[in-house]
Amino acid sequence: MSALRRFTDRLRRTSLWQRLALLLFPALLLVTGIELWMTRHDALAAANAAYDRSLLGALKSIDANISTASGGLSVELPYTMFEFFELTASGQVFFRVATSDGLVELGSADLPAPPVEPAMGVPAFYDATYFGEAVRLAAYRRDLDRAPAGSTGRSVLIQVGESTRSRQEFTSRFVRSAALRDGLILAMLLCGTALALAAALRPLSRLAREVQARTPDDLTRIAETDLPAEVRPLVAAVNQQMARTQELVAQQRQFLDDASHQLRTHLTTLQMQADYARREDDPAQVRAALDALGAEIGRATRSAQQLLALGRSDTVAVAPAEFDTAELLREVAVDLLPLARAKRIDLGIHAPSPELNAVGDRGLLREALSNLVANAIAYTPAAGTITLFAAGDAAGWSLNVEDDGPGLSEDERATLGQRFRRGARADQGGFGLGLAIVRSIAQRHRGDLRLEARGAGPGLHAIIWWPRPAG
Repeated sequence: MSALRRFTDRLRRTSLWQRLALLLFPALLLVTGIELWMTRHDALAAANAAYDRSLLGALKSIDANISTASGGLSVELPYTMFEFFELTASGQVFFRVATSDGLVELGSADLPAPPVEPAMGVPAFYDATYFGEAVRLAAYRRDLDRAPAGSTGRSVLIQVGESTRSRQEFTSRFVRSAALRDGLILAMLLCGTALALAAALRPLSRLAREVQARTPDDLTRIAETDLPAEVRPLVAAVNQQMARTQELVAQQRQFLDDASHQLRTHLTTLQMQADYARREDDPAQVRAALDALGAEIGRATRSAQQLLALGRSDTVAVAPAEFDTAELLREVAVDLLPLARAKRIDLGIHAPSPELNAVGDRGLLREALSNLVANAIAYTPAAGTITLFAAGDAAGWSLNVEDDGPGLSEDERATLGQRFRRGARADQGGFGLGLAIVRSIAQRHRGDLRLEARGAGPGLHAIIWWPRPAG
């Protein structure tokens, strides 16, 4: 198991070329080895079949020359055939003729017997060792017309054997030839595979060169033409990621531009008010200038806080977790209750019943809800009413803020929520960032900010909606 793990780890660290070589080369070697083993097996079977026919011919020739006509057992050996047989066998040829009782025996008496008694009239072939040399033998048993004089045997066993040297040499030559052929085929396969891989990977090399030649700020799409079909999903995913990165970079640039403009405005106003206070000798005018300076510092602080909140809502990672919506509503209402009391606004909540738990980033959603309530307090007239409540269904959850203020026109509801976009009734203290923060946080939860007309009477119904997690 450890060797397999080491091989897998090594495979992960290698290039595509090396990975293919590590996978293909052993597989090709294994296939070639199996093919050579099968070739040797087939060559040995073919050699045995060919040479066994010669053995069978010699066996039948001896059998045809056995006679018991003289009262004994006589064999007239076919010497011409034996000489030819010895030439084809590349070695010595052995024979033995014996009756079943063993009293009459001709030829090599110590020739190895068949491992199994051969059936009557059926030739049997087997391998054995004779005088330290591998031999191939054929045995044949048949009935005699009559038993020889002095013998009770009624059957005769004929054995013919030859050295297997010729067979082995034939098989070795055949296997060597097959090995050379298979080695040549293997080399051709490797070269062909290398050429095919080089041609197949050329588009990837071109793609790598194109990407390396790009400038750091070049986030344009990568062309998917002339790429293999297997690589196109990867390139499409990279293009999608670059599009998201490009959008994020554009948002950050716009944010920096807007933030710098907003902060420069505050700093310029502060500088003008400070210069005015230094030039005035009237204590009342100096005090008025200082009051205006303090108010502008407050607006600048609020603006900086909102800019930081907007930047955080765009970039911070969303960490969803289950939370109690009723508890979140109470926290936001308690935090902003002093602002509501200063305008004698009735700020209340409708706690969900039964208890409603939602899944989302509680910190971000609390910030979004606080911005909605702060906006409602800012634009609801004195002695007005603001109500907070939560809802949920099979599709998702929502945090809701309803007020009985002047409300918004349909066109304003469609455009508000964009950065630094303010409504027609907005006072000079607003920056157009509150709803942008809310919308950004809702979108980070794959949801949205909805601004609707209040169902009964004037006012606005603001909804932070986000879906349930997939799966």
